[in-house]
Amino acid sequence: MQPNLLNNYFISIIFLFLSFSSAHSQEFSSDQSDNPWPEIRKERITKLLPIAMKEAGIDSWLVICRENDNDPLAMHVGGENAGGTAAFLFFLRDDKVHSVAISPSGEARALKDVGLQNEVIEIERGSSVWKEVKKLIDKYNSVKIGINSSERNLSDGLSYTQRIEMERELGPEISAKFVSSDPVVVNWLSVKLPSEIEIMTKAAVLTEQIQIEAYKTIVPGKTTDADVARYIKKRMKEFGVEDAWQPDQNPNVNSDIDRGHSHSTDKVIQPGDIIQTDHGIKVYGVWVTDIQRFAYVLKPGEIVPPPDVKMKWENAKRGSRIVVETMKPGIEGFYVDKAQRDWMKQQGSLPVMWSTGHPVGYVAHDVGPSLGGAQRSNQPFGSSALKLKPGQVFAYDGFFCWYIDDSKTATKTISVEEMAVITETGAEYLIPPQEELILVPVK
Repeated sequence: MQPNLLNNYFISIIFLFLSFSSAHSQEFSSDQSDNPWPEIRKERITKLLPIAMKEAGIDSWLVICRENDNDPLAMHVGGENAGGTAAFLFFLRDDKVHSVAISPSGEARALKDVGLQNEVIEIERGSSVWKEVKKLIDKYNSVKIGINSSERNLSDGLSYTQRIEMERELGPEISAKFVSSDPVVVNWLSVKLPSEIEIMTKAAVLTEQIQIEAYKTIVPGKTTDADVARYIKKRMKEFGVEDAWQPDQNPNVNSDIDRGHSHSTDKVIQPGDIIQTDHGIKVYGVWVTDIQRFAYVLKPGEIVPPPDVKMKWENAKRGSRIVVETMKPGIEGFYVDKAQRDWMKQQGSLPVMWSTGHPVGYVAHDVGPSLGGAQRSNQPFGSSALKLKPGQVFAYDGFFCWYIDDSKTATKTISVEEMAVITETGAEYLIPPQEELILVPVK
């Protein structure tokens, strides 16, 4: 991303925090006329896609969309309402992308109305798109054509039968130019515009607010983890927001031993419990959050957590701060993960199976560098070898893990999860991080 794309965001972020700290809530309108996505999508194609294609060394990109079994990237290229098979092509010329949609009649009219593509070619319903695709590839003299075939889910929208048909219809000469579009997808989707970061910041404020509200409803010895989860669901519905991931696992409220990604249970919350809430929301049907807030249930006579709980919290919190201090443009995600694991080892934490963090944006586990890998390797590999870039947003944990009994079979982990954006010089929190455990009093 160009440096000036982030300037406005960081100038306004202080005012954003002030406006939200004094407001009780912020609703996200479900009225599609107020949805900022259509204009932001256009800006992303104009400003960010040329950079992504150039970095990937791919001069052409072909996305095939269809009804009922659509490409995961359809919403990003304008093919979300495809009926019959439609093709979306992007041709890199100098520092600009020329976009073309080839669509059956009907949907083609709608695409022209939306105005996302530079050109819309209308074909007769029931006819094949491939003749027009071939004409365009020849016209633009494509050398390396990205197609959505990859080991990565979001870059793997092309089905086997579509691939066979495409190669048959376009012929061996063009098919020999096919490469995976994965580097384009990663470079493009992982970087967010300042306007997107502002939306995600507002959503993060609301996510945290709902979690803190939920902790206030707890009556120790009576309230269950599932009760807290139901309260959060109720508030999400009232605010008009959706789930950031699988609804039956969002939120995961857990006052018991480690469970990983899972549903909330009917375990009754008791004094002395440490409660984890892993929760995310989706706003405008596009952007998601992923935040965890931790609470401690005071025992009778306690006004602060006991020293051992305080120590574990402080170690996890320091691990979180080490992560954000390590994140900067140009560093591989692996080394961000390693920095925290080194700290955990020094402080006597058990190792954890989970990565320190992951990109977040259009899905909870978005494409881009993984802040992980150091639990399995001494060297960067896969997504952990990707370098951080300005404009990328991450959700990441500060870890401290311990055995909860002498059997050493069950563990408890504090994994306070924050969201941060990469800047030109380092990283900044989207919202202020959790500094202290939220205290649940005996009632």
